[in-house]
Amino acid sequence: MKKRILTGITTTGTPHIGNYLGAIKPSLNLATENPESFFFLADYHALIKNKDSQNIKESVKNVALAWLSSGLDTDRSYFYRQSDIKEVTELSWILSTITAKGLMNRAHAYKAATAENKSDEDKGINMGLFSYPILMATDILIFNSTHVPVGADQLQHLEMTRDIAQRFNHLYKSIFNIPEAIIQEDGKVVPGLDGKKMSKSYNNIIPLLSDEKTLKKSIAKIVTNSLEPGQPKDTDNCTVFNLFSHFASNEEQEEFKAAYKEGISWGDAKNKLFEAVNSELSPIRERFNELSKDNNLVNDLLDAGAKKVKPLAQDMLGEVRELVGISKIG
Repeated sequence: MKKRILTGITTTGTPHIGNYLGAIKPSLNLATENPESFFFLADYHALIKNKDSQNIKESVKNVALAWLSSGLDTDRSYFYRQSDIKEVTELSWILSTITAKGLMNRAHAYKAATAENKSDEDKGINMGLFSYPILMATDILIFNSTHVPVGADQLQHLEMTRDIAQRFNHLYKSIFNIPEAIIQEDGKVVPGLDGKKMSKSYNNIIPLLSDEKTLKKSIAKIVTNSLEPGQPKDTDNCTVFNLFSHFASNEEQEEFKAAYKEGISWGDAKNKLFEAVNSELSPIRERFNELSKDNNLVNDLLDAGAKKVKPLAQDMLGEVRELVGISKIG
């Protein structure tokens, strides 16, 4: 069976190098080998946590430009906005009617959100957050995707997608592929400025599309220990070295390790990291600046992408409606 790969990124906040390294870069590499690659902007998902409408609009634009600037070829791939495909919401409801609440209770995102609530475990929890895995399953199944690049933190949600697909196939007919996860071989988590996973939620990001000055300032804020210049330093659990390893060859990493043993100063180490990151991001930044000049570009490309994928979504939903008994009486 031919691979059909699907990748989405939630449209909240500013795209950062964690998005680039964890989703954009590996997915674009996969797309060069697989003509049936779907890339979408998950703006329905963004509504779960973000109630700032202007922020979401800006994020849709910036996330789209991040993909395009990084090399996404819309002529060879499917590129669309989730909310432009209305069939997604209908299929999501249908799938919710066959999904056990107990399965949703076990979702990591939901459990993490309720962990600190004491008197009322569901305080601050909306149904969007609770049923997030169903909407994710819908994104994947509506185009019968076969493979989904995911980080380790999303693997459970993909397993839930598999459960939901198998449940539907068992109840009605085997129409859904059972999707497989594609996980980066190295399994590295991209750390933020404070050493935690880089995330907009933690406010510890290094922006992807910033100018050189802002990029350098961001890297300078990385938290390090108090070891002085000349004192040997350990590369293990070091945010500076971890980030450097994502942008450097094995040979360059070995040279950097030697500099650590020789007691490189943190200032020099951060400058070396900046040079490595900036070298890779410079062409992306230049393309971003060029693409940003066309105010209609993003909407035009997303509209064209929606027209390409909508017939596929309509065909799948039509078959699902027939199977569950809500099609026209004939």
